[in-house]
Formats: sequence, structure tokens, C-alpha cells
Amino acid sequence: MAEGGGAGEAASGDMKLEFTPTWIVASVCFIIIFVSLFVERLLHRLGKVLKRKNQKPLFDALQKVKEELMLLGFISLLLTVLQGAIQKICIPQGWTHHMLPCKREDSTDNHGTSHFQSVFSAGIYGGHRRLLSGGGSEASHCLNKGKVPLLSLEAIHQLHIFIFVLAVTHVAFSALTMLLGGAKIRQWKQWEESIQQETKENGVAPKRVRHVNQIQFIRDRFKGIGANSVIMSWLHSFVKQFYGSVTKSDYTTMRLGFIMTHCKANPKFDFHKYMIRALEADFKKVVGISWYLWVFVFIFLLLNVNGWHTYFWISFIPLILLLAIGTKLEHVITQLAHEVAEKHSAIEGDLVVKPSDDHFWFHQPRIVLYLIHFILFQNAFEIAFFFWIFTTYGFNSCIMDRVSFIVPRLVIGVIIQLLCSYSTLPLYAIVTQMGSYFKRAIFDEHVQEGLLGWAQNVKRHKGGKAGNGLAKTNKNENESLRQVEMERLDGQRAVYNLEEGRAGVN
Repeated sequence: MAEGGGAGEAASGDMKLEFTPTWIVASVCFIIIFVSLFVERLLHRLGKVLKRKNQKPLFDALQKVKEELMLLGFISLLLTVLQGAIQKICIPQGWTHHMLPCKREDSTDNHGTSHFQSVFSAGIYGGHRRLLSGGGSEASHCLNKGKVPLLSLEAIHQLHIFIFVLAVTHVAFSALTMLLGGAKIRQWKQWEESIQQETKENGVAPKRVRHVNQIQFIRDRFKGIGANSVIMSWLHSFVKQFYGSVTKSDYTTMRLGFIMTHCKANPKFDFHKYMIRALEADFKKVVGISWYLWVFVFIFLLLNVNGWHTYFWISFIPLILLLAIGTKLEHVITQLAHEVAEKHSAIEGDLVVKPSDDHFWFHQPRIVLYLIHFILFQNAFEIAFFFWIFTTYGFNSCIMDRVSFIVPRLVIGVIIQLLCSYSTLPLYAIVTQMGSYFKRAIFDEHVQEGLLGWAQNVKRHKGGKAGNGLAKTNKNENESLRQVEMERLDGQRAVYNLEEGRAGVN
């Protein structure tokens, strides 16, 4: 009987660790450790390369990815350690009859396990019953009470696999978006080089008077004044994001507006490099999964109820938001043209627009970045959920929904990825520079560190002076004030060198 039981246990695949061959345990552990160390070393080597090339924004983004991986590991550890405790949480069987992702077949089950027919419990897939709890002690603990476990072992296992797939998909899609969008933005470098060349050759050219209608930027963006101008302006902005979202005249005008507002003393300022560096700094925000995005995961999983087609309807949310963002960014450029055209009939010299936060939603250009962050996460969630269900339960799974709902979701996902990469992200990179303030990326890394150190030294000296009070002598006070003044002059000199073009921009 013992031998028969052992053979049955081995055949069923339920061998305990104490009866598992040591070569199997050692081999599995070796493979897991090898893969983990390989990935860790790979990320470490990538970080060293980024630091060597002075790519601090991308290095910070890599650190953010490591943080997300650590969080995923901790989530997986919690689910593994607490799986026994979760299974011992018993609930009435009637509670499992509501909000199911798949339609439950009406059948009687004397052991009270009929609720395991959803994705997060054992159930019926394709007409075959699967009892995921395997009749373990935890499941028996609840069945003896006439109740059912809160979650099965396989459900817990699949749940943390899905969380891992979601995070990896989000990071991959964000990186892909930044790579494609960055490639599009780097095509503008030839515009920057031609402007720099013209500035070098012409020097201080005589200013000539031009009518606003003769300026390419005004002709492309200003559509006249009338009763329908607002509507036509928004419609033109909506359509413009699909073709030629940023032209050379747009780039030249916004570049000059930024320089004349923030670094007027340096007309040769490399606006393109600054824009690339600012975008790389924002990548750190986009690649992370913030707490509010995990809240959306909870809401999406909660609303995945049979017959609601939730994932089909929510796939339109990022698409609508993306179109709204693209329209708004295009309209900001149009507003810049309108401000000039409505105030002047002729312009002497170059056309200069005035950047302002008033053009953006709630006077906050940063809002656009948070919306793009949500759009990329939502799109990654849709794609990750599809592939997770496809690889786990198959295409014909009830939770996969009908083909008429699946295909539009995938098509929308592809459209969002392409539109965000080639239109919305490049628009964001240049249009958000039309705010009232410049970003810290305008300074080189060593200049940023120098200014930060200067500010910290001033604060520390002021704090020390207030703390010591009358105990300080006049001589010490004069020495301290002299040192603070020298550090302040060093900081001003760094900014002056930047504006004069001597500090340069990486």
C-alpha cells in the first residue's frame, strides 16, 4: 500500500522536496541563480556604460527599472510566503457566484468547489474541470466548514505571473516609445545644424520688415479671424497631428522664442541637444509604475466581469486621451501664431513668440507627461493581459472574449503605440518647452552639481551663522560672508559662461 501510494504520489507530480532527486533540485537552483546573476550583471554593465557616456538621465531611468524589479520580487515573495494563509481564508460559497470573469455553468457540487470556475480559481475551461487546490489541507480546512478557500494555489501563481508580465511589458513598451520618438526627434538635428550654420555665416544681419502673412509659420498656423475661427483652429490642430506634426518653420520659431526668453545672450544655444536631454530626464518618470497606476490595475481586474466587455471599452480611454493631447499640443503652436498675427500686421526682423504656461491645461505643462505615462501604462496593460491569457489559457478561453472584441483592442493598441511614438511624444518634447520656465536640463551635469553645491553651502553657512549667534566674532563673520559671496559669484559665473556658449551643452 505504501509503495502504491508513493508511486501514485510520484505519478501525480506532487512529490515533496524530501523525495525529489538532488540533481533536480541542484539543477533548477543553478539555472535560476545563473539567469538572475546574468540579468543583474547585464543591468550593472549597462549602468556603467551610461555613466561613462555621461547619460545621467538614462542612468536614473535604469535605476527606476531596478526598483520596479525589486518591487515585483517582493510582491512575488509575499504571494509565495502567504499562499498558505490566503488559502485558509474561508468564504461562503454564495459569495463566489457574483462578478465572475466567465459565465458559470449551473451544476451541483457536493464538495462546494463549483466556484473555482473563474480565472482566479479552479474551474471549467473548454469543458474540462480543473481542481487547482489539489485537495490539499488548506482546501480541506475550508471544505470541512462548508465553505471554500478565498484563492487557489494556481490562482495565486498565475496572479503574480501576470503582475510580472505587466511590469515587463510596460517597461518594454515605454522604452520602445522613447526609442522611436527619440529617432523622430533626432531627425530635427539637421534643422538645428542649418540654423547654426546660417547664424555663423550671416552674423548680425540687417533687420527687414515683413508682413505677417509672408512668414511661413503664420501662413501654416493662422487661419484668419471670424466666427468659426476657434472651431476651425481646433479641427486643424486635430488633423495636423497625423501628418507633419512639427515642420521646420515650427521648430525654428519655437527655438527662437525659447532662446530669446531664457538665454538671450547666447543665440547659438543648441536647442536640439537641450530638448533631447530634457526628454531623457522625463523618461525616468515614464518608465516607472507609480502607486496610482497600481490602483488602476485593481480597478481593471475588478471590472473584468462576464458580459461587460470591460477591456474592450477601456481600450478607447488611452486612444481618446492621446488624440486630445496631440490636439492640445498642436493648438499650443497655433496659439503662439495667433498671438503674433492678432497683435502685429508687420514684423521687423525675426518672428519671436512668447512662451507661457497659460497655453497649457491648468497652466501646468507637466500634466501632459502624467497623461502620457498613464496612456503607455494602459496600453501595456491591455497587451500584457491579452498575451497572459493567450499563453495561459489559450485563445478559446472564455475570459479572452469574442474575436469581434479582441481584434479591435489589438488594433487600437498598435495605433496608440505608433501615434504616441511618432507624433505625440515629439510634440511633447518641443511644445512643453514653450512654458514660462526652462527645465534643469538646460545646464550641463557639472554646472547643475556646481549650482546645487553652491546653494547648499549658502544654506549651511546661513544656518551655522544663526546657530552660533553672538558667539561668533566679527572676524569669523566677515570670513564667512566673504566665502559665501565668492561661491555666489562662482555660481553666477557658471550661468554667464553657459549663456555665452563657453560652458556648452552635452
